[in-house]
Amino acid sequence: MRVAAGLILWCLWATSVAAEKVCLIKIDGAIGPATASYISRSIDEARTQNAQCLVIQLNTPGGLLDSTQKIVQSFLGSSVPVVVYVAPTGATATSAGCFITVAASVAAMAPATTIGAAHPVSIGGFPSGGEEKPDDTMQKMLENFSVSYIEAIAGKRQRNVEWAKSAVKESASISAEKALELKVIDLIAIDMPDLLQKLNGRLVDGKPLKTAGAEVAEIKMSPSERVFQKLWRPEVMFVLMLIAIYGIIGELTTPGAILPGVVGAIALLLALYLAAILPVNVTGLVLIALALMLFVFDIYAPTHGVLTVGGVISFLIGSLMLFNRADPLFRLSLSYIIPATLITAAFFVFVIGKGLRAQRLPVKVGAETLIGKTVATLTPIDSHGGRIFVEGEYWNAVSDRPIEKDQPVEIAAVQGLTLTVKTKGD
Repeated sequence: MRVAAGLILWCLWATSVAAEKVCLIKIDGAIGPATASYISRSIDEARTQNAQCLVIQLNTPGGLLDSTQKIVQSFLGSSVPVVVYVAPTGATATSAGCFITVAASVAAMAPATTIGAAHPVSIGGFPSGGEEKPDDTMQKMLENFSVSYIEAIAGKRQRNVEWAKSAVKESASISAEKALELKVIDLIAIDMPDLLQKLNGRLVDGKPLKTAGAEVAEIKMSPSERVFQKLWRPEVMFVLMLIAIYGIIGELTTPGAILPGVVGAIALLLALYLAAILPVNVTGLVLIALALMLFVFDIYAPTHGVLTVGGVISFLIGSLMLFNRADPLFRLSLSYIIPATLITAAFFVFVIGKGLRAQRLPVKVGAETLIGKTVATLTPIDSHGGRIFVEGEYWNAVSDRPIEKDQPVEIAAVQGLTLTVKTKGD
């Protein structure tokens, strides 16, 4: 009887252990709107699955300030414990990643990983253009905000507030071992099984975690989240901006083509969406717009290419200033800028330029080409009419003065199917 009861208890225990679940997501790359959406959705899904916790395996060089704030807010408001695990070996939680790790319910790191360098100049959303003095003022305001923000987060999670402040002020960066020593994180785990073993029994919000031997259910990014995660890059916005320029200008110079205009309009909308997210410098945009104006003006004005040279220089400088080159995360590579500058200049000079000049050439087909031609009359011609033969066709012709048959006349005008003629020399 005792054996049977023990067997039943063991089965109940084994069933309860097997029933425990831990949800896992992996963030490898920059923090942006798609990342914030992914994490928020994963927290909701972990709650729906009644998971013991949500583990976020993190490796990031940083990201956008707005997205970081949304992630931190979702952490602090979550009923499911959130564990941020900086992994694998060699991973970093830099800039925005530092804020996210400090905000977690449990902060863990793998050996040989680093955390820190959370100065606001490395967090996207900071304006990089404009005059020097407003920039300095804005930078100081943003730095003060970031210091107070990470101080509040570290205080909430009972982590090392002083080090957290130094990560913002001095861009301090430390290893996992040092972070554990300074109480910036809670534990170091070699891998996922080791992490689950060390999380087991840890109190989070007064409740012990049951993670030993728990089932790990990975939550994948949705297709739309994957697409937007790839889209929000400076290179993508730059290419979309070029497509919008080529498409819209191409439609304006060749009305009725339709396809260039549609493609250009879609690219423009996507570029505007990314411009609202990425830290774009307005001065860079203005210089690029100036370059386009110079290209167009040079097509109409006989400047012998002077305006085109100015447009190339303006486009190059504008592209260099479009994003903050001091930030590796949002730096636009010269491998994009230089070819784009040359292609854009060639596009306006050779494609658009030839198209516009062709529109200004004399008409070479149709009835208008008859004006100025000299022919002989087939019949007498007066104000009531007559006949001539020109370009292989018979035409009705009228004249203010009577003209005899077989007299040479010059075509002066075309009105429908009737030609107005005059004698040579009139």
